[in-house]
Amino acid sequence: MNPGQHRWQVLVVDDEQDLARLVADYLTRDGFAVALAFDGPSAVQAARDEPPDVVVLDLGLPGLDGVEVCRQLRTFTDCYVIMLTARTDEVDKLIGLAVGADDYMTKPFSPRELLARVHVLQRRARMRPTEEETGRLQFGPLAVDVAAREAHLGGRPVELTRTEFDVLVALATRPKVVFTRRQLIDAVWGEGWVGDEHLVDVHIAHLRRKLDDDPNEGRFVRTVRGVGYRMGVGR
Repeated sequence: MNPGQHRWQVLVVDDEQDLARLVADYLTRDGFAVALAFDGPSAVQAARDEPPDVVVLDLGLPGLDGVEVCRQLRTFTDCYVIMLTARTDEVDKLIGLAVGADDYMTKPFSPRELLARVHVLQRRARMRPTEEETGRLQFGPLAVDVAAREAHLGGRPVELTRTEFDVLVALATRPKVVFTRRQLIDAVWGEGWVGDEHLVDVHIAHLRRKLDDDPNEGRFVRTVRGVGYRMGVGR
C-alpha cells in the first residue's frame, strides 16, 4: 500500500463465526482492515460506528436477516455489499440484490474467490471517468452528471446505489451501443469478474424501477431482444 493510500475497511457479517474469522484472516493478510459482526443488529451498528467500504453480508442472520440489514445500510451508506446465501433458490439472490446488494455468492464458496470479488470492487472504486465522460448527459427528462455521480429525473434526484449508477453511466456514455450482459459486466464489474451474468438483469430491473421506466417500452433503458440493453433518448 502506498503512503497516504486509503486502507479499505471490510465488515464481515456471518453467524457462522468460524467462517467469518476465516474470511477475515484472508482479507487481513491481503492488507484490508476487517471488522466482524455475527448478527444483524450488530452489523448495522458496526457500519454506523466505522463506515465500511465493503460489507460481506450473510442472508440468514439472527436478529435481522441480511435483506433487512441491507435495507438499513442503504439509508446511510453507499458502501458495496456482497450478499452470501446458503440457499440456491434464485429468489433469495434476487431479493438480496433488489435491496441494494452489488454482488452475491452462494455457500459454500472459496475465500480466495471472495477476496477476488472484493478486489474487483476496489478497482471499480479507483476508476475515474475519462475527460469526455465527465459532462452532463441528457435523455429527455433524465440528466446524468457523471463527475458528480448524480442523476435527476424531471429535476428530482434519483437515489441510486454505486452499481446502479455505474450501469447507467456505462449505457449513457455510449447511447448508440447495444451492450450484451458480458459487455456490461466488463464495463462495470471489470473483465476479471466471474459469476452469474444474470446479475446484470437484476440491476437493470432495479434501475428501471427507480427511473419509472416501463421494461416493455423503456424510455431510458431499452431491451434489444436477443442481444442486450441500450440507452434510449427519453421523452
